[in-house]
Amino acid sequence: MRPSAIQLLNILVPVKRSVDFAVKIRVNPQQTGIDTNVKHSMNPFDEIAVEEAVRLREKLKADVKLIKAITIGPPKASDTLRTALAMGADSAIHVEVPESSASPEPLAVAKTLRAVIDKHNASAKEAGDKFDLIILGKQAIDDDLGVTGQMLAGLLGWSQATFASKVEVDVGKNEAVVTREIDGGAEEVRCRLPLVVTTDLRLNEPRYASLPNIMKAKKKPIEKLSPADLGLDYTPQLETLKVSEPPKRVGGGKVASVDELLAKLKEAGIEAA
Repeated sequence: MRPSAIQLLNILVPVKRSVDFAVKIRVNPQQTGIDTNVKHSMNPFDEIAVEEAVRLREKLKADVKLIKAITIGPPKASDTLRTALAMGADSAIHVEVPESSASPEPLAVAKTLRAVIDKHNASAKEAGDKFDLIILGKQAIDDDLGVTGQMLAGLLGWSQATFASKVEVDVGKNEAVVTREIDGGAEEVRCRLPLVVTTDLRLNEPRYASLPNIMKAKKKPIEKLSPADLGLDYTPQLETLKVSEPPKRVGGGKVASVDELLAKLKEAGIEAA
């Protein structure tokens, strides 16, 4: 356990600029991916992560020293960071990539986060300056892969608690109790810090940033980095051959009897059991 004089929590919150949840997704004409020339906003699960970090500070007060947001994306992704800053983050890091670049794959994202964390922790003057808690969305709504948090925990060798619906941190005991969403309902896990948490929908309801906080966010610092600064290469390991829309659903029909139903199934090539 860390000495009591430096029992301070530093939280890193990765956020992603993704297609807005209200936009109807369409495949681009080249069939290489989705059409991204639409409205973007912060990934909803990441909004929940930022909200949870802010709520932890409101609850733990002086025990939380820093909340830092981080994103990987084109120059426009800085707007997503400003949203996080307006919600309550203290500062941010923008790992900037060209506008034309594809979103980095989850493993590349996890390696980027690990590099940033290692760099920050190596330069920390005392234990109370190191990142102890990483909170991020369980998945991004554009690719729905849901593996970045798990990969990051594996790379760091940290505890992990995924699909969190409740998070309680005891800084003095250097541990957290996390309630997780599982198929059978919920389970409670007790984890040692440092810890990676991924957020589920039931964890909280994100706040709207007030106008004063939006104005204050413009003055909060955003550190600019590039993949090269971290010694990383975002060359994709996977190749997308083709993306196509699912076939349009055909309306159903009514039948007057079981015999007519069986006849229709037989016409469709479906044999009754």
